[in-house]
This record gives sequence, C-alpha cells and structure tokens, in this order.
Amino acid sequence: MKTVQWNDGAVEMIDQTRLPEVLETLVCETWESVADAIVTMKVRGAPAIGVAAAMGMALGARGSAAISSPDLIEDLQRIGEALKSTRPTAVNLAWAVDRMLESANSRSRLSKDDLVRYLELEAQIMAREDVEINQAIGQNGASLIHDGANVLTHCSTGALATVDWGTAVGVLRSAHASGKRLHVWVDETRPRLQGARLNAWELQQLGIPFTLITDNMAAHFMQQGAVDLVITGADRIAANGDTANKIGTYGLAVLAHAHGIPFYIAAPLSTIDPEIPTGEQIPIEERDSAEVTHIAGVALAPAGVKVANPSFDVTPNRLIKGIITERGILRAPFDRAIQQITSLSDSSV
Repeated sequence: MKTVQWNDGAVEMIDQTRLPEVLETLVCETWESVADAIVTMKVRGAPAIGVAAAMGMALGARGSAAISSPDLIEDLQRIGEALKSTRPTAVNLAWAVDRMLESANSRSRLSKDDLVRYLELEAQIMAREDVEINQAIGQNGASLIHDGANVLTHCSTGALATVDWGTAVGVLRSAHASGKRLHVWVDETRPRLQGARLNAWELQQLGIPFTLITDNMAAHFMQQGAVDLVITGADRIAANGDTANKIGTYGLAVLAHAHGIPFYIAAPLSTIDPEIPTGEQIPIEERDSAEVTHIAGVALAPAGVKVANPSFDVTPNRLIKGIITERGILRAPFDRAIQQITSLSDSSV
C-alpha cells in the first residue's frame, strides 16, 4: 500500500512507529486523529505529512457541522491552524493546508456538500501528484549516481517519507531500477533511528545493497574513501538554499566538505519556502526528551538529566552541491536558481 491514502471517507496510513517489526495500517476517521498521527510520527517525512494534512482537512470538511460553505471555510481555517502547529519545521505541511484553504475559498459558491466532495478529490489529487513528483526527482537524481557508487544517506527518505517512491532513496531506487550497481551506507539517525528502522527496511524490500552504520561512523568511512556522495532529504529550504533536515544532516555536510565529497539534497519544490530568506529564520522543532533518554522504553541515561532534542538542523548553502527537484537539479547561486524555478512554477499554476 501507499504510505498515505484516502479510502472511502477515511485516511489510511502505515504506522511507522511499528516498523520494522510490524507492518500495520492506521485508519484515521477524523482530522484530530490525523493531527495526532503527525505529532506522534506515525506518519512522517515532509511530503507524506503534507498529503496527510491535506486529507486531514478533507476529513475536517466531511465532519463539519457547518450549514453553508462560508461557515465550512471558517471551520477549515481553524482546523488548518491546528494541523500546521503539529510539526512547525516541515513547510510541506503548511503548504498543503494552504492549498486546501485556497481551493475552498476559490469555490466558495459551491454548496456545502459539493465543496466537501471537491476537497476530498483535491486531497487525492495531491497524493497522486506527490508520486509523480518523487518519480521525477528520482529520474533527475539518478544521473548523479555512477555505476558502482557508494552513497551515504540520513534519516528515512524512501516511500515512507512520501506517498510513494521517495526523495533521496527515490534517487537510489531510480538508479537501481536503471541497472546501476550501488551500495548505500545507512546512517542509523539518532534519536528516533529512522535510518535503522525505516530506510534499512525499505532498502531491504527493494533489494538494494546497504550497510547500516551508527551516525558517528560516517567520518571514518569517508576517511577510508568508501563514500562517493551523500544524498539527504529536506524539510524546509530557504530562499537562499540553506536547508533544514533531520538533526545530524549539517554534520554530514561538514564532513563531506572536509573530504571533498559532493553533498546533495533531494526534495520537491513544495519544500522550498521563498518567504524565509535564510536558514536562520527556519523554526526548529524541539521534541520530547524521552526520545534521547530512552530507546523502546529502555532508559539510556540517569533519571532527571537535562536534555536538548532539536529535531532538525540547518545546512548552509555553501556546503550543498545541488538540490535535486522534479524540475531539475538546482545549483549555486541557489538564491537565483530558486527564484527562477519558483517563478516558473507560479506562472504555470
């Protein structure tokens, strides 16, 4: 099944907190249950939570007691703000909510029931678009992978981070499908271990050779000449190309730069936030300290210790070789490239 999908008035999603032990489907029938799934990271990955939020908006419309379309839109504005607050760093979530609100406002003359049906269709269209976008990212990025390449990844960037196919792992998937031989170094990605639990599971399903490593082993393998390039995903890209991604990404970019290894980002254009000038303005989500002090309920640290747990860090654009998008690979100067690509996207709407 797809990571997130609409099925007869409910949102079905893979519960990623149960992987790799159990492949289980979570069924959400209210927007509140979708919001909870996003907060608890049952669904995660910027594109996936964007589509989940859009479907949450559709569920909110379906369950609204509003009589008229204007009243329904008021309800949706309130629901949209609540959904946006669940994961503040990933811009795809806000982008998806705003797209649903814009769609509702542009068709406010429809009857309430017709508007509800339209929003349900709009969310499903966004899901289909996400698959097509990620497949295009994969095709564009596959050109960077030479036969026999050793690629290092971070966090979970396969189908589980999207509706299907993936971003950074989607690039590897496309290269593998074209017949290229490759090997992947999979960062475990502390503290939630998305690399070990999710990326490794997906690569195993795909039959792509990989080796799981702890995060602090990356420098060693780079020093040994065992890494040819690094590809990660992104949760928000500023107008100048600075990129927020899962904590630990910045460290990998610094290491790659020190060892002369190209570092790439793979992300849809919806991850670019042209309203944020630089990475300094990107909000960084701080998560529960238990994610650091415990793994699977087992304590790793003394009770009561002070913990910092930022979920993301920001990689400066000067450390990024290119940003792989569905419209091609953006290269420095990123501010100019992003301005051009977003202008083209706006004019095509």
